[in-house]
Amino acid sequence: AVMSWRGTEGGIEAAQSGHEVVMTPTSHCYLDYYQTLDTDNEPPAIGGHLPLSKCYEFDPTMGVAVNDQRYILGGQGNVWTEYIPTMKQVEYMTYPRAAALAESVWSMPERRHFRNFCDRLEVHRSLLDSLGVNYHRREVKEGVD
Repeated sequence: AVMSWRGTEGGIEAAQSGHEVVMTPTSHCYLDYYQTLDTDNEPPAIGGHLPLSKCYEFDPTMGVAVNDQRYILGGQGNVWTEYIPTMKQVEYMTYPRAAALAESVWSMPERRHFRNFCDRLEVHRSLLDSLGVNYHRREVKEGVD
């Protein structure tokens, strides 16, 4: 399978050629990017800005011809740890964006609604807290980026 991470163009081309593809573009799937534009108050990141809403917008078949969509296996979130020295920071960079990616990959686009997702995500705060997960709280609390 082809992994398309520098945008989606390579994945689209691979699908057109009959190759299986995992879409994982930096624009929507790189969880080691900053979660907010307020980088002075965030832990170090490799750069870029990837808010919760952008993860939620991800559709691995977007731009792929209907006949070629059968070759899209799905999407994948990525966390590269060059700038992330601890597991607690990995958790912080990953959550709640991993939940947004999971819903975007596993749900039909017409059934996804960001505000509804944020409302449901709020319910999971107690679970994340009880598990001791170090998640990015501002997005969960406000539901905006």
